[in-house]
Amino acid sequence: MPRTSTLTCHTATPATFCPCGGTHGLSLSRRGLLGGSLAAALTGAVGPAFATTPSDAPSGVATGTPEKTALKIGFVPISCAAPLVMAHAKGFFHNEGLTVELQKTAGWALIRDNLLNGNFDASHLLSPMPLALSLGAGHAPTPVRAVTMQNTNGQAIVLALKHQNRRDPRNWKGMTFAIPFEFSMHNFLLRAYLAHYGLNPDQDVTMRVTAPPEMVANLKAGNIDGFIGPDPFNQRAVTEQAGFLHILSSQIWDGHPCCALGMTENFIHTHPNTYSAVQRAMIRAAAYMQQTENRQEAATILARAEYLNQPEIVIRQGLTGHYADGLGAVRNVPSRLGFNPFPYYSPALWMIAQMKRWGYLNSPVDARKVAEEVFMLKDVRRHAAALALPDLTPPYASDYPPIQVLGTAFDPAATFAENRTR
Repeated sequence: MPRTSTLTCHTATPATFCPCGGTHGLSLSRRGLLGGSLAAALTGAVGPAFATTPSDAPSGVATGTPEKTALKIGFVPISCAAPLVMAHAKGFFHNEGLTVELQKTAGWALIRDNLLNGNFDASHLLSPMPLALSLGAGHAPTPVRAVTMQNTNGQAIVLALKHQNRRDPRNWKGMTFAIPFEFSMHNFLLRAYLAHYGLNPDQDVTMRVTAPPEMVANLKAGNIDGFIGPDPFNQRAVTEQAGFLHILSSQIWDGHPCCALGMTENFIHTHPNTYSAVQRAMIRAAAYMQQTENRQEAATILARAEYLNQPEIVIRQGLTGHYADGLGAVRNVPSRLGFNPFPYYSPALWMIAQMKRWGYLNSPVDARKVAEEVFMLKDVRRHAAALALPDLTPPYASDYPPIQVLGTAFDPAATFAENRTR
């Protein structure tokens, strides 16, 4: 019989918020809640204000009137989209003179197609997608840019409960895993993890592209043995007693990027002020999401039907890193999910290296040139410095911060060594 994992808290300080997003020693009746200062904290009335409009933005930043003010932006309903959702729900887009309609989209192929055909002005993208699209990997080459990064970490390898005693990856030959898209950090991280333990991802296991909302159902049905996916579906597998969290992606590469916000190069060229306004709004949203005290409100907003339409407690566990693991334990891992708007170049080089390693690219590529063209780091740095948001974590001094994957430093100079050993 599978063990039931219920979320409980190790400590319960009276009249305080627990890191899980819950409260201890408090009456949460409507009257009591609305009558006290905690109501303001829960609704966002207390905390840093981000009301800077284009007209009063700091000097040195392009603040021209957006050429296009009514935008359609696509998103896949996962927790990685939190900055995009907060930019919409908290008014950061509005403060930049934009009216944004968020378009919930079922999967990444639809996201890609709607961005490229102009149905979306911008879109939530998996961070390797702008690189792959620009390079013509898996699709006709189209210049797409990572306007900002959205989140770091936040993914997990989930196994079916029947595999509780099969935790050693060296024993996973013959297993089937779901991934959300080929050009995803999920695919590349799972491949790196399997290869680290001596498995060939293309021969020893089966990898199946599956939309994130369908992963838990497939796990329950026995169609897959596990998946690497985003929250809230990792935690949903635990809640529904379908699986357990084998390893967080932060344990594979702490600080890895996952999702970005993308635009085509053509849209940026045609609408430079709109591009800048979107970028500033997303930087504000990242600053908001970086503050742990905002995660409770964020979970409440994300749970709405128009956004993720998932149970708030499930979303909250992923956002706060205070969660049930599916094996009977409650864990506290604040770094489970992070938010950082800076699209650094060294992760882009790592992604290109994985595309080369696993046969998605067969022609020589100037990786550094592509990384610096596709990841709009310099513009994000410029806007962030001018906005001077006190709650935004300062960026790395280097555009190429160091990377360690499974304890091994990544050497950008070896990006295109012709060695495709799995």
